[in-house]
Amino acid sequence: MHFLESINYSGPLIGLMAFFTIGLFHPVVVKIEYHFGKKVWLVLLLLGLAFLGTSVFLGTILSTLVGVFGAGLIWSSFEVRWQHERVLKGQAKRNPNRKYGDE
Repeated sequence: MHFLESINYSGPLIGLMAFFTIGLFHPVVVKIEYHFGKKVWLVLLLLGLAFLGTSVFLGTILSTLVGVFGAGLIWSSFEVRWQHERVLKGQAKRNPNRKYGDE
């Protein structure tokens, strides 16, 4: 039992959080662009910065997990804009109920 008590579970936990954050945000980015366009990128960026800012006040592992989530939001703010470009190029699904062009 001594071996199991000395294992540091932080690395695998952080890795799983990063994996699930990426998996969560990929379809969210597609849905956000489909319904709202690229104009919400700033909201994602500000939310990500808020999560990163909050992470500095939390305990060690919780701080890391909140920081990973915040970084995922920040990356998604860029991804929404790139997704919009893919839509304009015909590489992703276009919302027929929305006007496209410069938003």
